[in-house]
Order: sequence, then structure tokens, then C-alpha cells
Amino acid sequence: MHVRSLPLSLPLPQVVRVPFRSLEMSELPRRIASQLRRYIGNRRAQKRAQARLGFSLSLTDPRVSSNGSRRLPALAGHTIDVSTTGIALVVPAIRIGEHYLAGTDRKLYLKLDLPDGPVEMNVSPVRYESLEEEEDTGYVIGVRIVEMSDSERKAFEKYVAKLLSAMRT
Repeated sequence: MHVRSLPLSLPLPQVVRVPFRSLEMSELPRRIASQLRRYIGNRRAQKRAQARLGFSLSLTDPRVSSNGSRRLPALAGHTIDVSTTGIALVVPAIRIGEHYLAGTDRKLYLKLDLPDGPVEMNVSPVRYESLEEEEDTGYVIGVRIVEMSDSERKAFEKYVAKLLSAMRT
């Protein structure tokens, strides 16, 4: 009987790369929820006022030292609406570098340009959806205001109250 020896290194099978589609698949539930919100109604507790304000959004507060690590760039965008507890932001991309803006437990630094001067705050994303409208492209990120100084909070709440009172008249 003849025994044949096998070579020590066998050729590895070719790996077939299939495009990763989880991002596309995860968009479907967001789109459904967005459509339901339009038809069923908005259940937000705080009144929102439409406002188109410019802003700068980053992952870290640029005022805080980063111990020599490379600082990631900020994204510029504009708001759709504001309330005393949250803001709808329009951004051109959902990532800064390899970091998702809408990741879980993500804190973002927002510098919002009010007519009377900028206010700075830390915000936390609560939802996002892809924009498919003609006038805007990118993403809408709904953020909850987590932290801001007392003086800037007063200025921001005064601005929102002024917008809401203008809506009633």
C-alpha cells in the first residue's frame, strides 16, 4: 500500500469579500420611524421652534487640553429646529474620522451661533436619519442638551422663548 504525504502548507481558500450592508439595513428602521412620526404626530414634550443657525460640532471640547493627541476636525452645519432641551442638527457626514457622531454614549461639543453671539454646550445624540431632500444633503442628528454654563443657558433659553412667542402671534 502506498501512502502519499501531504504538503506541509496547504493553499488557503480564496476569501470572497461581500459588501457590508448593515449600515444600509439599519437605515430602514430609522426611515420607517421618521415616516411614522410625520403621520402619527410628534410626541416630543418640549415645544420646538424652527431656526436655521450655524454651528460647529466636534467630538471633544477644543478648550480642554488633549495631552498631545491629534485633534479631530470639527464639522460645520446648521440647525432645523431648537427647544430648551434639544436641537435638530444637519451635518454633511455622520462621522468625524473613524468616529460615528451618533454612537452610543457619545458626547459631542457644539458651538451654536445665536444672533447675539455664540453659545457652547455638550450634547448627546438621541437619533439620526439620512436626508434625502433637495435643499439639504447629509444627516439630521437629534441631540439632547447635556451641559452648558448658566449664563449661556439663559441666553439660549431667552432666544428659544423669543422664537416660540413669535410662533404664537
